[in-house]
Amino acid sequence: MNKIYFAHETAIIDENSSIGSGTKIWHFSHIMSNCKLGNNCNIGQNVVVSPEVILGNNVKVQNNVSIYTGVTCDNDVFLGPSCVFTNVLNPRSAVNRKESYLKTHVGVGASIGANATIVCGHDIGKFAFVGAGAVVTKTIPDYALVVGNPAKQLGWVSEFGHRLHFSAAGVAICQESKQEYQIENNIVTRIK
Repeated sequence: MNKIYFAHETAIIDENSSIGSGTKIWHFSHIMSNCKLGNNCNIGQNVVVSPEVILGNNVKVQNNVSIYTGVTCDNDVFLGPSCVFTNVLNPRSAVNRKESYLKTHVGVGASIGANATIVCGHDIGKFAFVGAGAVVTKTIPDYALVVGNPAKQLGWVSEFGHRLHFSAAGVAICQESKQEYQIENNIVTRIK
């Protein structure tokens, strides 16, 4: 049977993992048991995908990323180089907390910048943008732009990743796509 995905000869793929058509897994990466990777994903070099992680279609995982058990990513998520997810709030080497893993969900189209850390139990909204080096310690709303340690919201971004500047009527237009967005009660939605 022919593989429907590509895996570099140095990649390790454990049994019982599901890997979608067109997905590429590069040098020294480890896909652990019971993972589900969607179609057309790109898993960079030296990436670890721990047991039971779920990645949607077209997820781009750059080099040196750690995705631990409890993480799910929707379609079109971008994980920048060396970003990391945690799954225990108070880890101790001598205390086994495998039954206490907290979940983190990354919404469709979200981007997480290089060297960012996502503390477990905090979801990332759809099309949110987490800046490089940010440390996420709370849930991030849809379309939010966050930076810093701890991550703080600077504003809002479009589905194309551009800053949105809302009029007095609460409407903004993406400079690249010309898509229109509305803000109401601190919630952003795309209207066109």
